[in-house]
Amino acid sequence: MKRPLVLVVDDVRDNREMYMEYLSFAGFRTIGAADSENAIELARKQHPAVILMDLALPGIGGWEATRILKSDPATRTILVIAVSGHAEEPFRQRAHEVGCDFFVAKPVLPSELAAHVIRLLDGRTARGQSG
Repeated sequence: MKRPLVLVVDDVRDNREMYMEYLSFAGFRTIGAADSENAIELARKQHPAVILMDLALPGIGGWEATRILKSDPATRTILVIAVSGHAEEPFRQRAHEVGCDFFVAKPVLPSELAAHVIRLLDGRTARGQSG
């Protein structure tokens, strides 16, 4: 069975690499992007199972990138986990409004992030969805 692919989107290289390394250790394949434009391109080409989307990105930002991905029939089924240092309810609500499937507040331990990815993928499998 092919290991699920996770796209880690974070403009802070250390964060991106730390999450990618831990997710690889946890059994996932990983790719990374430092900005929204690259993330959208990778999502369309690689079709990951999950995207960990930092919402505070340079350029168009994680909010808009998620909206674009969720409005595109080719990428709308990709699970998106918003990862943000802004944990207040309005930010959580906006993340869900643009299409995020789950919200995680920074700082977050890599092990916790991996657990959220696993739970989302397990939930998708239980509902009989593919992705």
